[in-house]
Formats: sequence, structure tokens, C-alpha cells
Amino acid sequence: MKKTLIFGHKNPDTDSICASIVLQDLENKIGDYDTVACRLGKINKETEFALNYFKVLPPELIENVTDADSVILVDHNSFSQSVDGIEKAKIEKVVDHHNITGFETKEPLHYIGVPVGSTCTIIYGLYDMNNIEISPSCAGLMLSAIISDTLLFKSPTCTKKDIEIAEKLAKIAKIDIESYGLELLKAGTDLSEFSADELINIDSKEFTFNFTKIQIAQVNTVSIEDVLKDKDNIEFAIKTFIEKNNLDLFIFAITDILNNNSQIIALGKRTDIVEKSYDVILRDNMAFLPGVVSRKKQIVPIVSANA
Repeated sequence: MKKTLIFGHKNPDTDSICASIVLQDLENKIGDYDTVACRLGKINKETEFALNYFKVLPPELIENVTDADSVILVDHNSFSQSVDGIEKAKIEKVVDHHNITGFETKEPLHYIGVPVGSTCTIIYGLYDMNNIEISPSCAGLMLSAIISDTLLFKSPTCTKKDIEIAEKLAKIAKIDIESYGLELLKAGTDLSEFSADELINIDSKEFTFNFTKIQIAQVNTVSIEDVLKDKDNIEFAIKTFIEKNNLDLFIFAITDILNNNSQIIALGKRTDIVEKSYDVILRDNMAFLPGVVSRKKQIVPIVSANA
């Protein structure tokens, strides 16, 4: 019997990877699906830190699916952010914490969408609902995902439910949230080995608002200035990406996880959207956005409203 594939979005982050792994564990224990966790891109350093810490192997890489595949989506629902061929596959289930965009299925499905900070917060609830014990390694991965997506509970996406569940998971994994969380986030800020092309694709998603095609990428750092040392190459990579993908706008957010601010680089023919959204004037293609750390809550909805 062919396995059902579980995967998150392209350019996967920690929540996307960890959600795939733990949902595979849960689904196989429930027994409704015989599943395998997959990924749609390279493992980033933050995720690598979590996987190594809890001694878990990364999911297998896939590049496309066909109409012969059955799949479960985690941490996304938009086809533009999913695997090539997704519109042909049978989507069995979605577990996600984002708004629903660009999503249509041929058959009914299980759709679980909850407005919390992390997909893994939702998956914890599914373990609980099915009365299935969580192993220390799965608890550690879910905790890592919550810490990552909420920036150790500092992001506006964080909810009381995220904090409550993180504390429960920390007890199972026997982890001190604060010390482990800082190690995890700092691991993800080491950008020294990335080329400019890789940098703009570490955590990058495509959106279409009112027929305006926008790419929004984000990296976390402890020094915005260090990232901007390579600004010329970053801008060249962005311009090349815009031309290749026929984009109207590319927003690259460099987020300072210590001071909770972002510096953005905006390029394309619709940079006016950024200026209107944040009441700023782009200087040298940049603007500083104090307090902005969340793409999901502080960039996507504001930009979409002004596109």
C-alpha cells in the first residue's frame, strides 16, 4: 500500500519540518493512514539544531507529486507554497494555522485550522484528543516549533494556548524553555555560510493579492547590520528572482530577534505598496519597521490590504 505523504511548505521552517515528523508519528499510531514525513526544501540551521538535539532524522526530500499520491498538508494550504503537482494529488487532510488562500480540492477532506502561533500547538491537541502518549523526542520537536514560530513567545502570533502547551511539552522533553529556546533561535541566526541567493530563500513565501504577485522572505538575526554588509548581492539576487518569477514586489525582512524590529528591503514595480502599508519612504530600497517581527500578522495582512 502506498504511503500518504505529509509535508509542509517550500523553503521549510522549523514548524513545517517538525509538524511533518510528529504528525507522521501520530497518524501512524491512530492507524487511519500509513504515512511518511517529507520536506520540500533544505533544512535550515535552526531546524537542524532541533533535529540534532533530539536525535531525529530529517524527513525525505520530495520535488513533486502526482494524481497517484495522497497527501496531508501541514503549516500551509496555499498551492503556490506547496509541492509541484499538488493540484493533482488527493489531499486527505490539512493541519494549519494560517489564513486560507489559493486552496481548492476535488473531494471532501479533514481540515483543521486553528489561529494559534504554531502548527505543532494544534498537533499537541490531536495527540490529547486521541489519548496518545507523546514521546520525549516528539515533545521536543513540537516545543522547538512553538518557540521558533512565536520567537520564544515574543511574537504577536503567540497565544495563551501556545505558552500553555509549550510548558507541558517542556516537562515531557525535560527541557528548560528559556535556555533551550535561546540556543535554538541563535542557531537560526548564523547566516554566515549562506549566499545571497540562499539567504532570500531560507524562509520565503509567494502570495497573490488583487492580481499582484508578491514574494515575502524573512531571516532572523541578532545583527541587522551584519546582514546588510552583503546588501548589494542581496539586491542582485532579489532582482534576479523577480525577473525569473515575474513578481510585482519582493519584500525581504531582516528581523532582529533580540530587539524585536525589522529592516526591510523592497524591490519591484510595486514598492509603493510597502510605503503605503507602513507610511514610510523607502530610502536606498529600505525601511526600518520598529516592532515588526511577524510575517503572518504584521506583514501579510497589511500588505494585502494595500495591494
